[in-house]
Amino acid sequence: MTGGPILDSYEWPGGHEPLLRFGDGTPRVVLALPLFEEFNRTRAIGVTLLRSLAARGVSGLLPDFPGTGESIVPTAAATLESMRVAYGAVIAAYGPLIAIGMRSGALIDLNAAVTERWHFAPQSGEELLREINRQSAADGTIAGNIVSPSLREEIAAATLNRRARVVRLSTDPRPAHLTIDGAPPWRRVEPDNDPALVARLADDIADWIARCDG
Repeated sequence: MTGGPILDSYEWPGGHEPLLRFGDGTPRVVLALPLFEEFNRTRAIGVTLLRSLAARGVSGLLPDFPGTGESIVPTAAATLESMRVAYGAVIAAYGPLIAIGMRSGALIDLNAAVTERWHFAPQSGEELLREINRQSAADGTIAGNIVSPSLREEIAAATLNRRARVVRLSTDPRPAHLTIDGAPPWRRVEPDNDPALVARLADDIADWIARCDG
């Protein structure tokens, strides 16, 4: 079926991880979803976004990184560095690719050898650390998941790649190349979709890629 997804996997130095492929052509984009609880709240949006891009002729990939999603790596063993190494393995296997980063997912492509970057509401390491500190239980877990002290340290020091097209919601006053109306999907109590928001995001990504290609 045009658009996918097709379940696949990729190899990285730590083993292999699941990956979804969308579209019938050569992959052009790779999507990194937010970390921790926001991953679950935005996965449906991410899948719909890649389906929408495939319908616009832009094929894409949605990998699970070590310690995220259906990864075989326990969350307690997850590190930002391993996620970045795995990201690089996806690029090496399918590249050249354009990075699509949502929220803290934008932290993963920092030094990746991608051709371009597009970030939706990118979240810095400092912002993410404040968020997870608020969500942490007394035993240090986040939504029932064990998070290692080393990952917290990595997040505290993590920065965003500033050479990206940035799209934000209109309620966010920070600088952006484009602002759009919509409710933040990562704040939903339950995972849900937002076709209108996805359509606006997909239109911008497809138009931006066309301009980059031109």
